[in-house]
Amino acid sequence: MKLSRRLYDLLFPPKCVFCRKRLDEGDICPDCLRDMPRCGKIRGRGEFFSQAAAPLYYEFKVRDAMLRYKFGGKRGHVVPFARLMAQCAGEELSGLYDVVTWVPVSRKRRRKRGFDQSELLARRTAENLGVPVVPALRKKRHTGANSGLDTREARAANVLGAFETVDAERFRGKRVLLIDDVYTTGATLSECSRMLLMAGAEDVVCLTFAAARKANKRKD
Repeated sequence: MKLSRRLYDLLFPPKCVFCRKRLDEGDICPDCLRDMPRCGKIRGRGEFFSQAAAPLYYEFKVRDAMLRYKFGGKRGHVVPFARLMAQCAGEELSGLYDVVTWVPVSRKRRRKRGFDQSELLARRTAENLGVPVVPALRKKRHTGANSGLDTREARAANVLGAFETVDAERFRGKRVLLIDDVYTTGATLSECSRMLLMAGAEDVVCLTFAAARKANKRKD
């Protein structure tokens, strides 16, 4: 190991992405790996996507880790997040997709945040899966955060018409794995899936890093 790397590890020792405990190696401690709130396949179907899955529920340490990733500059969290997502895709959605894409943020949000969190997740997850990743969507107008809206209907109305497809030839006739960070009601995923299907995708299945526990109680 290079001296510079040893010095870096002394100054910034690795920590568990969930509980922030110091580690000798790796990025998730054994306790969190054992006790994480596992989700898996989300029951019910969205209006325009056929299946959805997430490795974890969006609560407690999982929620804190995601917030550090999105707003706290911890872009390195994408490595363990995407590893868990790829494992979930292999277990729950295997054989159901040909290409990977993501739910994009608006230009305004990307400028403010400095990156698109779902794009990073998609690219790393696709790399882990060995599946091509394509930029299939663009957010053509900025919308307020869906997290501030209480109902599924309000969330759906907020994102209606907010996305458009790009370079449709790259996914036309193919099954698309659509990636986002968190599944709450499925409204954003459904709107993006609608646009992909209208542009010629054969089917859309969805994968997020985490899902609200109430999402697995839906009956639609």
